[in-house]
Amino acid sequence: MKSLTIGIFSLALATAACTTPTQQLTKSGLDPEKFKTEVDGKPTALYTLVNSNGLEACVTNYGGRLVSLMVPDKDGNLTDVVLGHDSIADYVNIDGNFGALIGRYGNRINQGRFSLDGKDYQLPQNNFGHCLHGGPKGFHHAVWDAEQTNDSTLVLRHFSPDGEYGFPGNVNVQVTYTLTADNALDIDYQATTDAPTILNLTNHTYFNLSGNAANTILDHQLWFDADAYTPIDSTFMTSGEICTVENTPFDFTEAKTIGQDIDADNEQLKNGKGYDHNMVLRQPRNVDSPAAVLFEPSTGIRMEMFTSEPGIQFYAGNFLDGSVKGKKGIAYPFRSAVCLESQHFPDSPNKQLWPSVVVRPGETYTSHCRYKFQ
Repeated sequence: MKSLTIGIFSLALATAACTTPTQQLTKSGLDPEKFKTEVDGKPTALYTLVNSNGLEACVTNYGGRLVSLMVPDKDGNLTDVVLGHDSIADYVNIDGNFGALIGRYGNRINQGRFSLDGKDYQLPQNNFGHCLHGGPKGFHHAVWDAEQTNDSTLVLRHFSPDGEYGFPGNVNVQVTYTLTADNALDIDYQATTDAPTILNLTNHTYFNLSGNAANTILDHQLWFDADAYTPIDSTFMTSGEICTVENTPFDFTEAKTIGQDIDADNEQLKNGKGYDHNMVLRQPRNVDSPAAVLFEPSTGIRMEMFTSEPGIQFYAGNFLDGSVKGKKGIAYPFRSAVCLESQHFPDSPNKQLWPSVVVRPGETYTSHCRYKFQ
């Protein structure tokens, strides 16, 4: 009997030694192993945040990107409401800003040029001759230093040296993602500089509250706390005007579907290929009251957006065309996502009457944005 027991025990050990442990996937189905590599000599990983209600947010330190966000639908089923990829390889090899932290300057600067304290600066020209999102190798391609301080909080840090892509000043940036107890994804931005510079940080998450990125977002209902917007030309550059939304397709002061007016005969919609405009929020801004509300009827998911910024870039996925495959192999079709990017206005360094984006030594740049789900 003793020899039999030893034999069975030995067999069990051998079996255990030959068995590969099952990889633990996230609630959204992501494999963390596909995010473990090195980019530019720095390690990348996937960080999973959870709150007390079981919500889950997955973030990679490559570009500080929000990869998935699981929130409850009207029946309590967790639903992934953001577009993205399921490996670092795809984020590196497929051009796009899915879920990314954007800097040093979110949105466009005219011809990539600006002046500060009498000195002229030239930035990369990567979009119709303009500088878009800090250039082709902005913060969205940086590998951020990551520290997960608890189950629901991730702190990302990045150093941008003086002269990087033409921007002045050594800049230290810290962005904190928190999945809060009241079901909000909270994004807190802070930065300091040792020389006068410009900063306009944001997050470029693509939302689809239907939970199926093969669907369009045209049936999503949207409301903005905005009486005005900034018009653009055919190169997506702001003109310097601030125009009323009244009697235009940009009037979302009463909630309506994104698709209701998106194809109206309107010069601004033609210039933007649809909605791709900065909404001018009512002032003074109160971060405790929503700046925008997005609602999807089929899932019943409601997202309130709060921001300390004066504007929101409203982009309705006009350049998605089915050529990019994302998570679960889904090809993202035309207008299958909406971006609501908190920001100062595009080209503010060249628009002296608009809110300033200048940051000086001794000052701390701050910005705060929350996406709260109900």
